[in-house]
Amino acid sequence: MAVNRVPVLKRCRSLGLDPIYLGIDKKSNRELKRANKKISEYGLQLREKQKAKFIYGVLEKPFRNLFEKAQKMQGRSGENLMTLLELRLDNVIFRLGYARTRREARQIVDHKHVLVNGKCVNIPSYLVKAGDVIEIKEKNKDSQRYKDILEVTEGRLVPEWLEANHDSLKGSVKQIPTRDIIDVPVDEMLIVELYSK
Repeated sequence: MAVNRVPVLKRCRSLGLDPIYLGIDKKSNRELKRANKKISEYGLQLREKQKAKFIYGVLEKPFRNLFEKAQKMQGRSGENLMTLLELRLDNVIFRLGYARTRREARQIVDHKHVLVNGKCVNIPSYLVKAGDVIEIKEKNKDSQRYKDILEVTEGRLVPEWLEANHDSLKGSVKQIPTRDIIDVPVDEMLIVELYSK
């Protein structure tokens, strides 16, 4: 399996991204050296795509497949793409506050700690639907790991399209998120322009 091993703060700096969107509280003190260079139109489009891929932890091929799926759906391709990225199981676990970062959420799903509607799912890219109930397996609920995670994520706001019960480590998808309630700093129109060349 391909793994992105680029240092997170270094990547955030190069993409002009706040690490808080990844669930990381650290800040980088260094300045970007090429801050005043002019970027071409293609460069801007590429940066937005890289930003979206980096935030959600998706590699190129699955990202492209999601984009193609978004194009076939009704409505705007860019908004559909952002919705599909939000509905990934690893992202939902992160949003519910059961993981500190999306990378950790991915690992939790990989290690078969997650049940969707009572069935074990270990595919991080699994797309949840409205009405799905997501919970941590009974035998893992009491582990120290989740107590530590909940301590860190206690103050994090759960988006309005999700409902979380931190006591029972259970959550549900109330509705499919629309673009205006997704708080990710990505201009999806530039991604659409890049892929439609």
